[in-house]
Amino acid sequence: MRLGIAVLTIFMLIVGCKEKNQNSNLKEGIWRVELDVMDNQVLPFNLKVNKEVNGIYTMQIINAEEVIVIDEIVIHGDSIILQTPVFEGYLAGTFTDTEIKGQFIKESLDRIVPFTAIYGIEERFDSETKIANKDVSGIWETYFSPDSDEEYVGKGIFLQEDNRVTGTFRTTTGDYRYLDGVMDGDSLKLSAFDGAHAFLFTAKVTDSSMIGIFYSGNHFKEPFVSTRNDGYELPDPDSLTFINEGYDKLAFIFPDSDGNMVSLDDDEYQNKVVIVQLMGTWCPNCLDESNFLVDYLKDNENLKVIGLAFESAKTEEKAFKGIERLKDRTGLSYPILLAQFGSVDKVEAQQKLPMLNHILSYPTTIFIDKKGEVRKIHTGFNGPATGDKFVEFKKNFNQVVTELLNEK
Repeated sequence: MRLGIAVLTIFMLIVGCKEKNQNSNLKEGIWRVELDVMDNQVLPFNLKVNKEVNGIYTMQIINAEEVIVIDEIVIHGDSIILQTPVFEGYLAGTFTDTEIKGQFIKESLDRIVPFTAIYGIEERFDSETKIANKDVSGIWETYFSPDSDEEYVGKGIFLQEDNRVTGTFRTTTGDYRYLDGVMDGDSLKLSAFDGAHAFLFTAKVTDSSMIGIFYSGNHFKEPFVSTRNDGYELPDPDSLTFINEGYDKLAFIFPDSDGNMVSLDDDEYQNKVVIVQLMGTWCPNCLDESNFLVDYLKDNENLKVIGLAFESAKTEEKAFKGIERLKDRTGLSYPILLAQFGSVDKVEAQQKLPMLNHILSYPTTIFIDKKGEVRKIHTGFNGPATGDKFVEFKKNFNQVVTELLNEK
């Protein structure tokens, strides 16, 4: 079902009145935002409201160690829109000084999630007992949608201090962001919100196991089971995607935002080491990798990078607007080509690159040497939320790129 005309009308009205956006009286400090998901569950996250001396508001979404700054805030009368950085998702609603009620909206996917924000509540989750009967610190071997055709593996990595829990679930396709929550008796509650994804995990915990439900917004849920296993490792991310038999090289030709058709046969990429990034502007793990690549290129100008974007935006125009927004917000300088729009379906995406056995994950990172040969394909991305795994990824990435750059 498409977005209601009323929502779009309000959005255009507020955007058109951007110059009148300083008539608000939102209280400064910590707010708790609760998204209404499934099964009468709420997905909370913390929001900090700041007002500068010039009267302009900024806000911060807080997930454990992650702080996401919102500096695109439009207020007209008692209506407000908070545009999350990079991603298309936005929060739109009406407010008083201590309450905001509205919707989290992702237009390209026709998704609307109601929310309420209340001033002055610092606790992310309500806790009935205030006491943790279990400690989930450590490594957990995890199976999502167990015993089904949709089953996939994960690795829970958690740290618990008193009853507060932080950490993430890693999978073969990436991580589930900076999860933040509590152990309430024997009940685990974790959440993350970044403007692209809204994740909630609930579980019952014993000393050696947990049984729970993973919610993504109000459109998806699945069960998961975990057992303690300090030695558990996911499959090698360098072994999951490869070049099909009968193909020698990666080949494509896609447009950039200026309408130029770009391929690896262009002179710019001859006798160069090239990283090809399969990504989307809607993808938080892709954003993590893009930020890493932006920093890496500052000291490695001989390396070439090309992004291939697979976009959920319904039109080519909107897809390129998303790409330009990503580039503007991150300082990204390498070209992002539009490989697909209107769908991020991985089977459809693989048809654009038939030399790959499959596209399992956004991002997927392809390392190409000076002769144009694919030397390595890395599936997924271990972002900053994964701690040591992110450090390990950076070390391995630099080692491979350095070796390829030094080859004659």
